Amino acid sequence: MPDAAATLRLGAVLAAGAAKGLVLHLKGELGSGKTTLVRGLIHALGHPGRVKSPTYTLLEPYGLLRLNLYHFDFYRFKDPSEWLNSGFREHFNPESLCIVEWPERAGDLLAPPDLEIHLHYDAEGRIAMPAVHSLPGQAWLATALSRWGSS
Repeated sequence: MPDAAATLRLGAVLAAGAAKGLVLHLKGELGSGKTTLVRGLIHALGHPGRVKSPTYTLLEPYGLLRLNLYHFDFYRFKDPSEWLNSGFREHFNPESLCIVEWPERAGDLLAPPDLEIHLHYDAEGRIAMPAVHSLPGQAWLATALSRWGSS
């Protein structure tokens, strides 16, 4: 992924397989493209407005046509116990799609995601490294990869 446009495109192809009950974790350094990827996904799901980073609010909810999407950013967590006190656990349910930036800040308190994408810098841009943790995550990634090759 050489630039922000490619990162937006990755988010857009992930939208094709996005469904209720799925969880996506995004890992990577500051500025590696996590929020850009989310922006591409949310816009592809039909949200016409601004998609901002929830770095300060910790959560940005999106009521989209086909699902409720919750975009979390745990960068500001200083201790994993903050996850326990956040009240966010209720959002992780079969009716919601949850995307978490900086999940490692919640330690082992978060359940494994269906899909995880690690974004990191390369000499020419960015690299996205996916990891699947469930059968629904595998199907989600397969749908995205089929769209990536055809668009």
